[in-house]
Amino acid sequence: MTSHKKFTIARRQLLKKGMTASGVMGAGALLSPYSSLLAQDSRYADTSRTVRTQHGRMSGLTFDNGNVNAFYGIPYGRTTAGAGRFQLALPPESWSGVKEMNSVGNRCPQNHDAEGMISEIFALDRREPMSEDCLNINVFTPAPDRRERPVMVWFHGGGYSSGSGNWILYDGKNLTQTQDVVVVTVTHRLNAFGHLNLGELLGEEFADSGNAGIMDCVAVLQWVRDNIENFGGNPDNVTLFGQSGGAGKVSTLLAMPEASGLFHKAIAMSGANVQAISEDAATENAERFMTALGIERNQFSRVVNYPWQQMLSTFLNTPGMNFGPVMDGNHLPRHPFSPDASPLSANIPLMMGTTEHESYFFPGQPIENIDDAELLSRVKQVTGANDQDAQNVINVYRDGRPGVNNVKLYHIINSDSSFSPRVYTQLELKSDQGAAPVWKYFFSWQSRVREGRLGAYHCIDIPFAFNNVDECASMLGADDGRYALASRMSGAFAQFARTGNPNIDLLPQWEPFERNTRAMMRMDNTPELLINPWQKERDALSNIG
Repeated sequence: MTSHKKFTIARRQLLKKGMTASGVMGAGALLSPYSSLLAQDSRYADTSRTVRTQHGRMSGLTFDNGNVNAFYGIPYGRTTAGAGRFQLALPPESWSGVKEMNSVGNRCPQNHDAEGMISEIFALDRREPMSEDCLNINVFTPAPDRRERPVMVWFHGGGYSSGSGNWILYDGKNLTQTQDVVVVTVTHRLNAFGHLNLGELLGEEFADSGNAGIMDCVAVLQWVRDNIENFGGNPDNVTLFGQSGGAGKVSTLLAMPEASGLFHKAIAMSGANVQAISEDAATENAERFMTALGIERNQFSRVVNYPWQQMLSTFLNTPGMNFGPVMDGNHLPRHPFSPDASPLSANIPLMMGTTEHESYFFPGQPIENIDDAELLSRVKQVTGANDQDAQNVINVYRDGRPGVNNVKLYHIINSDSSFSPRVYTQLELKSDQGAAPVWKYFFSWQSRVREGRLGAYHCIDIPFAFNNVDECASMLGADDGRYALASRMSGAFAQFARTGNPNIDLLPQWEPFERNTRAMMRMDNTPELLINPWQKERDALSNIG
């Protein structure tokens, strides 16, 4: 018996003794050492039908009496260790026989430490092993039956430095089952492994290194084009969606020639990428990284053979490392949304969203209430305003949101002044093109955990988009209203994936976003269409001298 089969049997025995199906734990709980396996919940799983891909046949797991099929850890590229480091992904090795795809793959080397982050979210991290052999996807489908369903490809958050497509938060079984779509979740190269710009330092052989990570995302879309039909998906109806750093990846792909034609709609949640990193800045960043590694300039080529653990440690312990997509004139020939929206994606419908209290998520932010003096100090800090202008901003926001306490008022102002502007820049520039509809949602449903103190924080909309509100109870609490909102939001996302229009019967009539009307759908227990909301607040922020 293989070790994997022994582990699977042990897992089922543990689950029968009452362990939670999804591996979800309460706030602050320790992560289970079995979390990467338990998260797939194989208690009632059986082996799926065999699916043929260009590189070999595979089987996965079925759930709900065969109505959901999940294929975990599918390779879309070879290992990027050794000769593959800093290079574009090569197609995976072909195999004979039927490969079992029932365990998630590795993640790119990154920081596993969630200290200072919201434990209610990080309880949903499977913390799978790290490796440079990390180019893998998970595919969820109602059935591998060539039904040509809409395909939704998910890019995870974590900036360009951390995360994976394997979090419990992103499991696609419920979205697949309830909305009859095919879901693909992506793991790819990050930080120095995905965006160390070495072309100027080491020559043409490394010209692609600054964009290797985002080109992994293109490789996924090529895999989808070539294989997804056998999983029941339509390669001619592919929607990208992602949150935070994943929204940045979606925004970047809108301006990449090699991604053009591989997707047809895009959703960016709580994130944007207006301007890519310049090639000069990326090269300077790479030089700093090499120096931190202790490599002399005339020996920079040694980085190819450095242990990944040492590279990761250097990345984590060197302040100011800025990794991300590079405007290299080739894979990314221009900024995605500067000075205007890329004409490459003019005909691609776009949806974007923000949450009301984005900044609660981030380390160092207050959660308990604050007094008036601290509110003024913090607003001055995040807006750059003087005392008078900052107090004016506070007064205007108080008038528009009576009864909101100081700490939530601060997070609304912080989110509006430092987080949302790039999202609105993309919305306005995309709308200005006039070639495809643009849609905006505003998520204001507030978490019930910690007695409601976290508000509508960054990431809170993800469980509703995936219809994973039970699996993500650690994030949301046990309010019954979450089920109806999950049906509305996941239904709107799936309808947008089908048609480019998110209107469904469960929501009021949703109008496209335009610069003059700024229409947006408020996602809450009582959804409503907002037209040009919070003009006074925008004016107060824009008038800061």
